[in-house]
Amino acid sequence: MPAQGAGASKQQALFGIPAQKSSPTRSQTPQAPARPVPPPAAPQQNHATPQLSPEDILAGLDEDQRRVASELNGAMRVLAGAGTGKTRAITHRIAYGIACGKYVPQRVMALTFTTRAAEEMRLRLRSLGAVGVQTRTFHSAALRQLRYFWPSAIGGSFPDIVKHKAGLITEAAQRLRMSVDRALVRDIAAEIEWAKVSLFTPDTLTPHLHQRNLPSGITPQNMVRLFRAYEDLKDERNLIDFEDVLLLTVGIIEDDDALAATIREQYRHFVVDEYQDVSPLQQRLLDAWLGERDDLCVVGDASQTIYSFTGATSRHLLEFPRRYRGAHTVRLTRDYRSHSQVVELANRLLAARRPRPDSTEFSWAPPLKLVSQRGPGVESQWFGYTDDEREAEGIAEQIQDLLEKDGVPASEIAVLFRTNGQSGLLEAALADRGIPYQLRGAEQFFDRPEIKQAMLALRASAKSTDGSENVPRYVREVLEPLGYTEKAPQSAGAVRQKWESLAAIVSMVDHLETTRIEDIAQAEAAGAPVPHRLTVHDVVATLAHRLATQDAPVMEGVTLASLHSAKGLEWDAVFLCGLNEGLMPITFAQTSDEIDEERRLLYVGITRARKYLWFTWSDSRTAGGRGKRRRSRFLDDIDPSRQSARHG
Repeated sequence: MPAQGAGASKQQALFGIPAQKSSPTRSQTPQAPARPVPPPAAPQQNHATPQLSPEDILAGLDEDQRRVASELNGAMRVLAGAGTGKTRAITHRIAYGIACGKYVPQRVMALTFTTRAAEEMRLRLRSLGAVGVQTRTFHSAALRQLRYFWPSAIGGSFPDIVKHKAGLITEAAQRLRMSVDRALVRDIAAEIEWAKVSLFTPDTLTPHLHQRNLPSGITPQNMVRLFRAYEDLKDERNLIDFEDVLLLTVGIIEDDDALAATIREQYRHFVVDEYQDVSPLQQRLLDAWLGERDDLCVVGDASQTIYSFTGATSRHLLEFPRRYRGAHTVRLTRDYRSHSQVVELANRLLAARRPRPDSTEFSWAPPLKLVSQRGPGVESQWFGYTDDEREAEGIAEQIQDLLEKDGVPASEIAVLFRTNGQSGLLEAALADRGIPYQLRGAEQFFDRPEIKQAMLALRASAKSTDGSENVPRYVREVLEPLGYTEKAPQSAGAVRQKWESLAAIVSMVDHLETTRIEDIAQAEAAGAPVPHRLTVHDVVATLAHRLATQDAPVMEGVTLASLHSAKGLEWDAVFLCGLNEGLMPITFAQTSDEIDEERRLLYVGITRARKYLWFTWSDSRTAGGRGKRRRSRFLDDIDPSRQSARHG
């Protein structure tokens, strides 16, 4: 690729990446000669890494999981329902391939959608003796390659990455003499991200906007103008955003056969988790990495597609057998997470869906019917309340009973809701009873004053460190003036909330220290380059990365979370609240496709519960309110016999 001007100019040249040259189906075809790449050294084992035989790795898997792990030839699609052990199956597949000599660990790429999921997969692989596998998010893998190949593929200095679009969008609006507030800027940013991951440019976007629920007051024409002005500002300032990282990586691979061959030689086998959430741009990148090969295993569940508004689509999962002729499909339906009562309700919700004339081809797929492996449990509880405040108080009362009478830990209880605005009354009700809680989501966590102060204090103290400190002890000393103590305070309220926040940072640092010590030991035993000891600078960088990637440290306490942010998590007890028409399904879900997505969202919520499950709703938003609200239509689908429930 010829060198161009600023980094964003390079992005502009690649933004309209051409149509793919490959055919819809894949077959093995010769690749262009690769640039010389030194063969990765075989991983060496040490005391921290178990040596397992292929038979040991397959032991304990059920019949379907064993198929996933052991059938290594050709493409594979794993349709995995909630709680069926998909991560177990695909990590054992990678470990089995390595133990058999089929895979070289350094040439396996396991792709996830969150840094938390990537870390979990890496730890599981390590416990199976599979060290050296690249476990990354799409963005992390692309950024690593883009930085490495930038000097030769494009030239010049690597551009800065825009962490938040708000500033540039506000400036773009000012250029166009458009008035925007903070909330509107956030919605515009989401639309730009959707457009880019859907492979639309300012020149091609307009026809597709008529199908979108655009931000209030923004016409399709103005949306395109804002998009173009935003891209121009990045171009002028040599900036790229997170979507550009993927676009540019696709561009340099598709533009340079030798570079593509180098990457394809380095990474021979790919595993993709949560494949139902892949966007067109991520699929394009995956295609570029693979070339014409079929060394690919994907795992997903179309019934858990809940991010369509961001550009995610289950189309790639559903069309997989068409794209990869001869691909194997394995279905995982044994649910090891939830008791039978929970599983039965989840199955009913999906089975009750009926197609409507305006449904599109990929809005729905025949759901997997889960079979609980845990046997009978506790019957679900259904409560209707007079108003939202009484609903929140009733939930807090039930939670207190779980804590005091049933002995359920606070960290094993979650209250899930459709919109973030529902959390306020719940926070107040829990606080009134002295019940510790955490708001799931990095925005709330990093917005807390004590966390901002902690990051400033750690950043300032890092300047005076020399790298010889005991980092966990040093961080504790820095946080003590802000309210951290080794022992949790007995009081509830703001003091306890502050301590919980600071304790989450301490816990994160302890984990980083342990992981780094293990990495050093493994590198020394393998004769590989040894990473440096953990430093305070590393802690500061990790917190900054988590802020940018929306990955808050885990805190103890009842979890309050939106249904979207609960994806991938599980608890012993789950409360699904606000189950009223207008919230579930949400008011702006009007088309059949949108209603289907709301149904899937509630399904995700139900399948987060292991043992206890509550459904709650209210008759009115406020006490004495005149408006009579209907409970969600989905509750009738789950259990038509529960027409009446005890009201609080």
